[in-house]
Amino acid sequence: MKAEERWQARFRAPRMTLPTWARLAPNRSIYRCNATGTWEVYAWDRTKGSTRQVTEQPKGTAHAAIDPTGQWIYWFADTDADELGGWMRQPFGGGDDVPVDPGIPVGQPGGIHLSANGTAVISLAAEGSFRIHLVRPGDQARVIYEHTEAAWVTDLSMDGSLIAVNHGEYGDFRRPALRVIRPDGSVVGELHDGPDKGVIGVKFAPVMGERRLLALHERRRRHEPLLWDPVSGEQRELWLKDPGELSAEWYADGRALLIHRQDRARSYLHRYDLGGGGLTLIDTPHGVIEEATPRPGGNVEYTWSSSSRPPVVRSSNGQVVMNSAGPIAPPSVPVEDLDVTGPGGRIHALVSRPENGAAPFPTVFLLHGGPTAQDHDAFSPEVAAWVDSGFAVVRVNYRGSTGYGSAWRDALHADVGHIELADVAAVRDWVVARGIADPYRMIVAGSSWGGFLALLALGLQPGYWAAGIAAVPIACHRTCYEDEAESLRAYQRALFGGSPEEQPDRYTASSPITYVDRVDAPVLILAGENDTRCPLRQIEKYVARLAEHGREHELYTYDAVRGSMVVAERIAQMTLQLEFARKHTAKSP
Repeated sequence: MKAEERWQARFRAPRMTLPTWARLAPNRSIYRCNATGTWEVYAWDRTKGSTRQVTEQPKGTAHAAIDPTGQWIYWFADTDADELGGWMRQPFGGGDDVPVDPGIPVGQPGGIHLSANGTAVISLAAEGSFRIHLVRPGDQARVIYEHTEAAWVTDLSMDGSLIAVNHGEYGDFRRPALRVIRPDGSVVGELHDGPDKGVIGVKFAPVMGERRLLALHERRRRHEPLLWDPVSGEQRELWLKDPGELSAEWYADGRALLIHRQDRARSYLHRYDLGGGGLTLIDTPHGVIEEATPRPGGNVEYTWSSSSRPPVVRSSNGQVVMNSAGPIAPPSVPVEDLDVTGPGGRIHALVSRPENGAAPFPTVFLLHGGPTAQDHDAFSPEVAAWVDSGFAVVRVNYRGSTGYGSAWRDALHADVGHIELADVAAVRDWVVARGIADPYRMIVAGSSWGGFLALLALGLQPGYWAAGIAAVPIACHRTCYEDEAESLRAYQRALFGGSPEEQPDRYTASSPITYVDRVDAPVLILAGENDTRCPLRQIEKYVARLAEHGREHELYTYDAVRGSMVVAERIAQMTLQLEFARKHTAKSP
């Protein structure tokens, strides 16, 4: 198979999410899959062994849920792929789609949670406000929470009597407080650990009448599990000595927790017995577990992949749970770990080398989005495409990344962009000094926050890069703030310490458009026409400034928001990026 056919086959190979099962009807599940070429929602009846497609939107469906009884499937309708719309529902066995409540105005989704008695709570953001709507069978929807700072529902108790809400009312969207309210909006209890320590709600115990809420706290500078009874106020911290970032999920009987640990770009699963406090490692392959959930009976189902092996839905009993219809993606190369001394401490990075050719390689620094995300040892068609095309790929978990503790994640305050790029520069120098990367054939690229960093790098680090590729980037923080969705505005205020009017110098210093006159390398920009996160207007301003200064550039726009959920569009964009990179790394000086 030729290199181009090989990398395109990885994009075309069907992928699926971990099936989500109804708590009171565990043989009824839903999942998302791109088998048709677009990510859509599917229903799976495990008893009958049958599946069916639930949704069909032109640009795909990103959000869905199943109610605890397994009777209804809920999905978010945003036909323009602009993340603005409303929730619909459909019977599990099939039938007409109907609005959950036609009286709820459209907004940006913040989640939906469902109880066994038919109650639904819906988080939506619109027009400068974050609202939580309560919908009960036979009643009109009503707003039970509203605030100008970000807020979202994290769960609804099985019996519908308690609602967990994370909010940024204390001024820091990134480190939220946790509040539990009743359906009438009255407050039951609140956890707020003060500045720099968020408390994130996870789920109520999956047992009728239970009040225990599983949460993640940061009292020891990393996420760790906490059990909280909001009525009595009782708290139980679960201290686990293993390194890495922790998340947790209930077992079906509420007697144990599944601990999901991420350490140095890999994942590990443990069972924690709440009665005896015992911690047991669950045997899983070396790589990354994107999602995991315990099933009734104790087995754990999870989605697994590694850089070299494509994703599969597995069970802790050793079986493959479900295969997507269609061909399996071709494998790729494994990653190597790098540890580089940087200005803020040890930087962990990953490098993927081509199977053919000799070092030093033409190299792409592929910067992740977020910034509160991380690169890890998971299968990536994008990384594999670069490698098949003869490029080494370097991915940096710069300061701001998750997975290395709260201090590393929160290091971006005030000096946004500059801190991340200091780490990128340290890793760049390291791979050049060791002969891995050709310094004259170096590309900086990324999507979303990574795209922002790519544009900023071209302005702040002239001479470092042969070219830059920025997909759905932030090019001007002030203009982006004016046009973006409400949740993103709240995030920017937390990150910069205020709005553009309150912190104008910080917004200016961190905006790529400020340094556009220093750009000396060609740049390719890809932008979604309906993007509410990194809106098009601020990108067009940046492109106009490039043109004013006579800088070589290309702009590609497509009819979607952020990364497309349409496979053909993703292949078209990857083709464009590879052609651009080859053109500008053809020769060393």
